Amino acid sequence: MVLRFFILAVFLFMSCAEDERNNSDDEDSKNYVSSSSVSKKSSSSVQVVPVSCDMNYGTVTIGSQVWMAENLNCNVSGSKCYDNSEANCAKYGRLYNWATAMNLPASCNSNSCSGQIKAKHQGICPSGWHIPSDAEWTTLTDYVGASAGTKLKSKEGWNNNGNGEDKYGFAALPGGYGDSGGSFSRVGIDGYWWSASESNANYAYYRYMYYYNENVIRSNYDKSDYLFSVRCLQD
Repeated sequence: MVLRFFILAVFLFMSCAEDERNNSDDEDSKNYVSSSSVSKKSSSSVQVVPVSCDMNYGTVTIGSQVWMAENLNCNVSGSKCYDNSEANCAKYGRLYNWATAMNLPASCNSNSCSGQIKAKHQGICPSGWHIPSDAEWTTLTDYVGASAGTKLKSKEGWNNNGNGEDKYGFAALPGGYGDSGGSFSRVGIDGYWWSASESNANYAYYRYMYYYNENVIRSNYDKSDYLFSVRCLQD
């Protein structure tokens, strides 16, 4: 009798723990799946879709959007690790110029390629995911509201007590940037993320966060000169 009671108690404990792990109502929860796949958050189950990058990706639901909870780390031609260190790629993801991130010809870095940009432009994201447009970044920051940078930044890794709350599990890290000349700067200080939207022939919109600033800042810059991070958004 004692043995049967002990087995039942263990079974109930494990069932409760499993229910807690799968609770999709927790806005901070993430899904993680095996290498070469991405998890899709669902109210009923976790769906798995194949990817071409050898990495485990977490995802989070923020409002009506499903975002990767990590920067993309696809080793494609033209991408770089900060300071050419694989350890930095593992931590921050890889850095890309705009045309590389968009999987468009290199000439698109210095010419408008608006006719080749799709409404949900996959770029180097896995199938079923895309490079967020400028408007989709705005949807995210509008939903998060005031002090969006503080709410989206990770709880550690930012210099000089610039860490965030990571309220939604977005876990934005200060991966810095690279440039076309081969130098790198600002790791631990800033994070930069491309959008799929051009502002003119030579520039594209992006978002960035500073360690000392509570906002997510919208700007545009040279598509070829700088290498920024990429976050994928589910179609």
